[in-house]
Amino acid sequence: MAGHTQNEITIAAPLDLVWDMTNDVANWPRLFSEYASAEIMSREGNRTTFRLTMHPDENGTVWSWVSERETDRDTLSVRARRVETGPFAYMNIHWQYEEVPRGTRMVWTQDFEMKPDAPVDDAWMTDNINRNSKVQLALIRDRIEKAAANRGSVPSVTD
Repeated sequence: MAGHTQNEITIAAPLDLVWDMTNDVANWPRLFSEYASAEIMSREGNRTTFRLTMHPDENGTVWSWVSERETDRDTLSVRARRVETGPFAYMNIHWQYEEVPRGTRMVWTQDFEMKPDAPVDDAWMTDNINRNSKVQLALIRDRIEKAAANRGSVPSVTD
């Protein structure tokens, strides 16, 4: 069995700002609450390889892994995958962006499978990702909307 999640949020900010802030991997520790650090290992064209390190979990364990992202501004999408998979057999993430009347809609789709010897199964990880994605998406929305307001670039809303 494999895991699949899809979570989305609409951010009251221009597409360019949402795109730029969410694809600035080096600044993810300021955008996400879960990351202690993001180290860029290499950049080649639209592909970035980087190491993410999380804050210690409730047991004091610090999780870290290498991922690779490839941005495609023309299709407003990003494909990412874990290179160091850890407890995952694989982890693939697709980010999709869309301009909407109230700003920018951002959708995260994650497809993964846990290794047989992982400490949790696919169902547990699916629930965990769905819970955490809602928290992180709301935080990202709030931080980008604040940046947009500071720049005076909040989209006008007409109903």
